[in-house]
Amino acid sequence: MGILVTKFILSYSLFIVILSFSLGMGLQQGGNQTDRLALLAFKAQINQDPHHVMSSWNESAHFCQWHGVTCGRRHRQRVTMLDLNSLKLGGSISPHVGNLSFLRQLFLQNNSFSHEIPSELGSLRRLQVLYLSNNSLSGPIPPNISNCFNLISLVLRRNNLVGKIPPELGSLLQLQVFGLQFNHLIGEIPPSLGNLTALDRISFLFNNLVGNIPTSLGQLKQLTFFSAAANRLSGLFPPSIYNISGLQTFDVLQNQLQGSIPSNFDKTFPNLLFFSIGDNQFTGSIPLSISNATSLEEFSVPENQLTGGVPNLQKLHNLKKFSIFMNQLGSNEPGELSFVSDLTNATELTWCLFSDNNFGGTLPTSISNLSKLQMLQVGANKLDGSIPAGIGNLVNLELLIFAGNSFTGSIPIQIGKLSKLGVLYGENNELSGSIPLSVGNLTMLTELTLQRNNLQRGIPTSLGQCNGLLELDLSQNKLSGEIPLQLLNGLPSLSVSLNLSRNQLTGYLPMDIGKLSSLGKLDISDNILSGELPSGLGSCLNLEVLHLQGNFFNGTIPSSMSSLGGIEDLDLSRNNLSGEIPQFLRFFRGLKKLNLSFNEFWGAVPVDGVFKNATATSVLGNRRLCGGIEDLWLSKCNSKETKGRGLSPRFKLSICIVSGFLGIAMVLLLLFLCSLRKKRKSTAHSTLANSVLQLSYNTLLKATNGFSSNNLIGAGSFGSVYKGVLDDDRAQLVAVKVFNLLRQGASKSFLAECEAMRNIRHRNLIKILTACSSVDFHGNEFKALVYEFMGNGSLEEWIHPTDGPEEVSDASKKLSLLQRLDIAIDASCALDYLHNHCEPPIVHCDLKPSNVLLDNELVGHVSDFGLARFLSKLAINVSTNDQTSSIGLRGSIGYVAPEYGMGSEVSTNGDVYSFGILLLEMFTGKRPTDRMFSDGLNLRNFVKTNFGGRVTEVADSILVQEGITTNTTPNQCSARSEKVEECLSSILRIGVSCSVESPRDRKEISDVVNELQSIRAILLG
Repeated sequence: MGILVTKFILSYSLFIVILSFSLGMGLQQGGNQTDRLALLAFKAQINQDPHHVMSSWNESAHFCQWHGVTCGRRHRQRVTMLDLNSLKLGGSISPHVGNLSFLRQLFLQNNSFSHEIPSELGSLRRLQVLYLSNNSLSGPIPPNISNCFNLISLVLRRNNLVGKIPPELGSLLQLQVFGLQFNHLIGEIPPSLGNLTALDRISFLFNNLVGNIPTSLGQLKQLTFFSAAANRLSGLFPPSIYNISGLQTFDVLQNQLQGSIPSNFDKTFPNLLFFSIGDNQFTGSIPLSISNATSLEEFSVPENQLTGGVPNLQKLHNLKKFSIFMNQLGSNEPGELSFVSDLTNATELTWCLFSDNNFGGTLPTSISNLSKLQMLQVGANKLDGSIPAGIGNLVNLELLIFAGNSFTGSIPIQIGKLSKLGVLYGENNELSGSIPLSVGNLTMLTELTLQRNNLQRGIPTSLGQCNGLLELDLSQNKLSGEIPLQLLNGLPSLSVSLNLSRNQLTGYLPMDIGKLSSLGKLDISDNILSGELPSGLGSCLNLEVLHLQGNFFNGTIPSSMSSLGGIEDLDLSRNNLSGEIPQFLRFFRGLKKLNLSFNEFWGAVPVDGVFKNATATSVLGNRRLCGGIEDLWLSKCNSKETKGRGLSPRFKLSICIVSGFLGIAMVLLLLFLCSLRKKRKSTAHSTLANSVLQLSYNTLLKATNGFSSNNLIGAGSFGSVYKGVLDDDRAQLVAVKVFNLLRQGASKSFLAECEAMRNIRHRNLIKILTACSSVDFHGNEFKALVYEFMGNGSLEEWIHPTDGPEEVSDASKKLSLLQRLDIAIDASCALDYLHNHCEPPIVHCDLKPSNVLLDNELVGHVSDFGLARFLSKLAINVSTNDQTSSIGLRGSIGYVAPEYGMGSEVSTNGDVYSFGILLLEMFTGKRPTDRMFSDGLNLRNFVKTNFGGRVTEVADSILVQEGITTNTTPNQCSARSEKVEECLSSILRIGVSCSVESPRDRKEISDVVNELQSIRAILLG
């Protein structure tokens, strides 16, 4: 009996084991099948796989062995991690990922995934890590991600996400890393995020968030990294944030926040490494307690309203960047720069920027101990005394600004040791003595400005060794002697300006002036130069401004100057020039100002070209001139009119005396006017890459693989653009624009881009890295501009994807309504900056889709400033209709304002017209040059006369269809369709209003920005 019982128990146990195994196998087989099908559904949504990694996802291997797939140790048939980062995959993220119910880690960053984040991700209750950064994902953040209550890291940065931050995310109590930077999020920061008490890092950088920073964020006691920079946050900064004692990085740069730096800074932030509150409205003083913030590596508080002095900084040994420029610090008292001596303990300091304040006293000699310094800005303060000779010890300096002070004494000879120096601004001081010969050692210089000082003796010939100079300004000093030939022969790179005016230079203007063939502005006025004007001036083909007035030049205007067709401002007044006025001057279509007064010209004054405008032309003090338009008040010409050869010496002497007195009076008037001008403000935001980086022809040749056609990414009127890789530590991708100098106007276009891009900085403008002006291996002149590479090409390729060349044509390139609206806002913001926030204002003159480039996040960047013009104050104040010129058409056919074709001056209204056409093209999908537009019909008229409330008749069908298919239920679909039609109608009306024929009736670009942003808010609900 016992044996039978034992056998029964053994048999039953074996049955239970087999049954359990079978059930387990069945469950695993079910999970196996679910995960496999989910992965195959994910693969089916991939439409871009350059590395062919998805080819391993096939039946020849178990899915746990597929590339990027990891299964669990405990649940061997269930996917726990999917890692496909940095593989350049494209397509959309399949909703079936939500079926991978054991998934703990999902890494899809650094790819090209688009469309919305699937809400099904909220089903992944075990998910701990979600990385979707550096893609092209759009739409809102799904609120039900809050169901992934085990999430530790949620990183969505660098996408195109829109809408508000879901307040539901405040329930992710395990979250430690939260990254939302570089998106298009709007609205306020939800107070519920203060519940994320485990949070270690959070970033809202570069969005469009508004409102206050919630006080509740002060509850995040574990936080070490906080960034809300480059938004539109406003109001008082909540003091509760200062209770987060563990912070290491604190960054709210570029907002509209108000507040003060906490008085107990060292206790508030005992572990702080990075502190940045620049470009806000903070007031108060820099607290004394900063002296004990020994961990601090960067202290950046520029462009605020801080007052008082700078505390003791001796204990800040780890400081690398110290930036306090553009505040109200200091009180013009001696010794206020004692903190510079304290900084010598910071042995790794690279930035020391304290320009545009009220610091008084002298520059301490201890500055020479900051041996690692790369940028030093002390300009626009109240400093006096001499420049310490020890400044020559700062051998790593790349930018030095001491302009706008009262420095005396001579420029130290030791300055020649700064072999890496690229920018040196020293104007508006009281420096004396000679310019040291050692400046010739500064071979990396691109800009040197020493105007408005008391410098004496001759111009050093060694300056000719600085063969990378783009701009040289030595005006308004007491320099004497002749213009050295070495200067003209050694500086063919000069392309922006050479200004030697208002000195005491003597001798002739050398024939070698023609070596400066790239020069845009030459000013040698008010010196003691004599002799005839050299014919070499005719070789300066890119000249736009030529000022030779106030010298003793004689003879005639050389005929070689007829080649200066791009000249806009020509002043030859107060010389002894004679002969008839050359007829070629009337054919200079761009000439806006011509001054020939107080010379010895004779004969008839032309009546064409610039001579038609009495306010643009001056011929006073030439008594033997006749004719011209009535407003010049000259006597009529007749055949017997004398040319003055028989005038008595006594009469000639009288004329000379009168002319001399008038000349002196004009000089005194000019001096008085100049004394009223505001001192030039030091360029606090000069980007080092814009001014210092030097690249040779050989470097660019190598970067573009010999300017290979395989690297060609675009071509225009004046040259071609190549993709290149700079062979440096970062292997930086760049776009190289090579100018075809055989095309008329190419050099002028190069100069215009250099000048326009030199001092402008905006998120929606293309970033220039450097300019190259050199010769190729055949001795031919070579000019190129190097820009930041834009990964998504031009807007042209996206609006008309099937019309481009084969290598860029891609019918899958489609922009949604929101993406197009964002790009339109980007372009309008760029124009608003150029028109209303640059001094002087800049008119782009060639806005069109091919000149709007898109980066990897589809952010728009306005490019190509080859036709750009600076707008004078006179042009701003005078109505466009009252200005006439013969500059001809400026811009591209279809986009150029109609008044330009009638000879009007360029104006901001012209750019608004081009933007209006651009807007209509973006949202109708039709080019302004389409064949359908003929017999008086154009794109604007087509839109205005046809849609009449029915936007579907004229809008791009892709956008109309988007409104129909977005939602699922009929009611939702109808509501969405109505909203899309409303937004499209509003956008098209803006385009029509911007492109009206009368410049006066066009919208202001700042109003356009506000209206487009309002439409965007409506679209997002």
